[in-house]
This record gives sequence, C-alpha cells and structure tokens, in this order.
Amino acid sequence: MRKISLFVLATLTFIACTKQPCLENECLYTKSQTSFCFWSPLAEQMELRVYDDALTADFRAYALKKGNNDFWQTTVKGNLDGKYYTIRSCQNGKWEEEAPGIFAKAVSVNGTRAAILDFAATNPEGWSDDKRPQMTDPTDIVVYETHLRDFTMSPNSGISNRGKFLALTEQGTTTPDGLATGIDHLKELGITHLQILPMFDYGSIDETTLVRGNYNWGYDPVNYNVPEGGYSTDPYNPATRIIEAKKMIQALHKAGIRVIMDVVYNHTYNVAGCALGRVVPQYFYRLNADGTYANGSGCGNETASDKQMMRQFMVESVCYWAREYHVDGFRFDLMGIHDQETMRQIRAALDKIDNTILTYGEGWAAMAPAYPYDSLAMKQWTYKMPRVGAFSDDIRNALIGSPFDHERGFASGNTASRQALCFGLAGGINYHDNEFGEGWSGEPMQHVSYITCHDNYCLRDRIEVSAPEETEETRLRMNKLAQTAVFVSQGMTFIYGGEELYRTKRGIDNSYQSPDSINTIPWENKLKYNDLYEYYRQMIQIRREHRGFRLGNAELVNKHLDFLPTQTESLIAFRLKDLEGIDTAKSIVVLLNGSNESVNANFPMGEYVVLAHDGKADVNGLTTLSGMQIVVSPYSATILVQK
Repeated sequence: MRKISLFVLATLTFIACTKQPCLENECLYTKSQTSFCFWSPLAEQMELRVYDDALTADFRAYALKKGNNDFWQTTVKGNLDGKYYTIRSCQNGKWEEEAPGIFAKAVSVNGTRAAILDFAATNPEGWSDDKRPQMTDPTDIVVYETHLRDFTMSPNSGISNRGKFLALTEQGTTTPDGLATGIDHLKELGITHLQILPMFDYGSIDETTLVRGNYNWGYDPVNYNVPEGGYSTDPYNPATRIIEAKKMIQALHKAGIRVIMDVVYNHTYNVAGCALGRVVPQYFYRLNADGTYANGSGCGNETASDKQMMRQFMVESVCYWAREYHVDGFRFDLMGIHDQETMRQIRAALDKIDNTILTYGEGWAAMAPAYPYDSLAMKQWTYKMPRVGAFSDDIRNALIGSPFDHERGFASGNTASRQALCFGLAGGINYHDNEFGEGWSGEPMQHVSYITCHDNYCLRDRIEVSAPEETEETRLRMNKLAQTAVFVSQGMTFIYGGEELYRTKRGIDNSYQSPDSINTIPWENKLKYNDLYEYYRQMIQIRREHRGFRLGNAELVNKHLDFLPTQTESLIAFRLKDLEGIDTAKSIVVLLNGSNESVNANFPMGEYVVLAHDGKADVNGLTTLSGMQIVVSPYSATILVQK
C-alpha cells in the first residue's frame, strides 16, 4: 500500500504541475514568426534582445508583456532562423545582466547567447525512424560509463573524429593490432547501455580554444538543454552540436545500445553567470538562514528542486532530452540533494514517454543540503521512489574498500566486509528479515551494483594502492574477483569504461581536469591484457544468459537465493535454487574466495557445468563437474550451473 499511495500522489502532483505554462516553450520558431515566453515572478520589466549573429554588439530590443502565471511574452514577426537572443529583467529598479533564457535549446559558442533554429532541420537522415533498442526485460541491463573524450581520444583507437560526438558514429575502427575499438568494441563487449559523462553545455571548457586540448569531466552546467560545443566539430554553428549529438545517439541505437545521459541539476557552474541566477535571482537555489547560498553540492551553490518551478524545470528538461534527442536514461549527479517528490514526478513524466527509460543516481550529497534530510532522495529512502535506482556504496566498499582510505576489501583479502558484500549480492533488499542489514531498495533493480566509476580511483589503481606489495598477477586476480561479484549480484550491473582494458590513471583519484595522458583509455591494452578483456566479456554473457543472476523482484530473490555455510570467512558461497521456468539451469552455485590461499568448497551434490574457475570464464562452459566439492583458487570465483 505504501508504494501505491506514493505513485498516486506523484501522479496527481505531476498533473497539477503541468497546468503551468511550459518553461520549454520559451522560444517557439516558425518561418513567419517566433514567440518568446519567459518566467520571472519578481520582474518589473523584461526585455528581449535579438542579435543577427553571435558576436556583434548590435541588437533589436523588444519589451516583454507580463501574462498569466508570471510568464512574460512577446512575438517577433519574420523569419528569425539563425538569429540569437538574450533576455534581461529589471527588479527593484535594477536591470540584471542579459543572459540566454533558462530553457535555451541552442546557443552560440560558449553559450553566451541563445540561438533561434528551425529544429526540424537539425534531425539527421532517418531520425524519424530512430527507435530505442528493444529491452526485453530491465534486468538485462549492463551499463558502461565513459567520458566521450576518454573513450575516443587515443591515437591507437583508429578513430577519425577523436573527442567528438561523431567519434561514436564511426564503424570498423580498430587498434593497430586489428582489435575493435569505439562503438564496435561496445557491441563486442556486450553492454546494453552507454552512460556518457555530461554532454550538456558546461562552463569549464573554452570552446574557442579547443586546439589546446583542455579537459574536464563537465560537472559544471551552464545551459542544461544544449549539447556541449566542445564535442562538436564546429562550436560556432549552433546547429552542428545538435545534429552531431543526434547522429551519435542514432548510431548507438543502430548498434543495439541505449544512451544514458549524466545530468547535473544539483548546482550550476556559478550563480552570477548562469541564466537561473540572472533571470530570477536566488529563486532556483537554496539559501542558508544568513542569505548565503547553501552548499550541499560542494560547488558553492545548491539548487532547490523542492521549489515548484525548479521542479518543473527538471521534469521538462529530462522529458525534452528524451523526446528531442531520444535519450534512454538519466543518471542524476548527487541525487541526494534533490527531494524525493521531484524524483517521483520525473519518473512519472518519463513513463508517459517510455516506461523503459532508466532513472538512477548518487544517493548522497557532498555536504548536508539545506532541506529536511528525510525528504531528500538519499540512498536509504530509495524504496520510497519506485523505479528510481541508487548507486550502492555498500557493495563497492565491501569489495575494494572505502575510497576515503587505503584499506582492502573482500576481493583483496579483508573478510571483515563479508556481511556487507552479501547484502550487495542480494540487491540491497530486505533479505530474509534483514539478515545482512536493513534493505534500502524496494526491488533489486534499484540497487546499482558497481565497484568503480569516474569518481575516485579506477579499479587497477585502487587495488595497487591498497595492496602495493602484491604481484601484478595477484592484482589481476583481485580485479576479476571484484568485477565477478558485480556481475553475479542481483542489482543492476554497472562498469566503468576501460576497466576491461586494465586502465590506470597513474594513481590520480580525482582526474576531473587531468590531461588526456591520464584519462584516455589505453586501447593498446586490449591485446596486452586480452585475458582480462575476455573474462569481462564472458562474464557479461554469462549474466545475460542466466536469468537467475537477475531475478528482478525482491520476493523472487528471497525465494531462490540461499547463502551456503562455509568453513572459512574468506569464502562466500550462494546458490540460486529451483530455477525451473526461470533459467535454463535448475540451480546455480557461486563461490567467491577472497583470500590468498586455495579453499575447499562444498555445495549440493549434482552434475554441473563450470562457467568460471581460476580466472577463466566461458558462457558455454569450461568443463563439467560431478560431485559436491571443488577447490577454489586464491582470489577467484567459481560459477557452476546445474542443467
């Protein structure tokens, strides 16, 4: 009843919210006229400025007239395609600096002016036929996170449009050794979703000096509803970035891969230079009691999703990307800053477009937000936000240790994290009366199982920091063991791009503005560490072949997942039982050995096919086994299926 009442409440609130005029409609172009509409409740006057180009100082000014619901409007006759506009408001007798509208959809270089475009002309050939790749079941999901520049910038990638949207439209790219790179690599690996670090217009890259190779992750939003010009082949042409972003998504869809957009609604690049701060000063942000900006984001300002128009902006923005760009999912940066009701409304709005669109995020904040904690979209309240997921730092810390210290995790010999790992393997639900801790996910697919992402150390560096005395051979075994636990977890699978190629960032744990030499994925490693790559590829196939690893329902997990007794704390053993009608296997046994010694493992008697053992994996089976005991090698996983 709890979930039903929350869904009904979210739906009713969303319906009420949508009675407001749409923020998205701030600039509606036709060949004969363009209508403008901007929200500013405290303005005494508002002015629209129309420019012939992006750089000239000359403009034509138009007074806006205040209408219903504090929206200011005007219509300009004539064909304005290719022109630019800004707005400014007068409040308390003072004119604010001009800025693009808060819902600008096309902009000049560096986003200082909004552009007026015929959006029908930005659709690539065949765009109307573009379809989201079929998703038979949400439990099929394997997410691969990457930064567009990281993934495509290496000279060993064979890619022509390196560092650009178009890089992920190129087919047949290879390393000098003839191994697939780019989009073909993703297809070969078997992932279902590509999560791209921020691809909206952000402020840390000067688009006029791209030849300098400046790098940034992009978590500094300027214009939320425009693709980033740094990924365009021509940032001076407002249409180019839009066309090329659509071409990238279209190409990924044709390859059978869905696209997840990393969105950062929790703060802006700054306040003074952002449309949200200029058009309606302070409204879109949370303030402390002394009038200063709250800092839950750790970036100097914290947006106020709980305020009606900020909430409406977020809902309309994700829906705009889903409709106009065919984006298939959204990863919310520092989701714990947003309120739960906003996340429920976003989920309800996206369901009206396509209920297979993903929503998940970081269930925490950088610092304490200026909003009641129990109303925030924190990880522990995930069960209150149906079909909104959260990253599991539980399984991450259990496997490789906390990113805030150099301690080992289970995959590198720390058995103290055994219980937390079992919690993560069960998908973070209320498992058998909270046997391993209080569940926070209502369903296992709300539990994003991962060990690394762009933040903190990549896996190779993390293991080297916590286990520096170990040989590379041992650290590779730890790598495989840690990732195996993610692949056999009941949660949604997430891997950081380049881990399958044993990437290193040379010990830098926060590479948000490090050069390409640190961040670029080393495609030459695909041959050097091909054994590791093949292990990842086979584990993805094993997960997708066996539904038992992705039951997708808390009741089914409680019914079919049993943890087996072991003689040592360094061994975790579990069985997925009674799988007839669910899986091609009757049962599956998984053994995880987090020690530097071989361990004897017992399991129910039967005839088994060995899918993984001693650092090798094969979806078709490595060998067969008859009996009830096997020796599990140091820092390794064994997977057995009973046909």
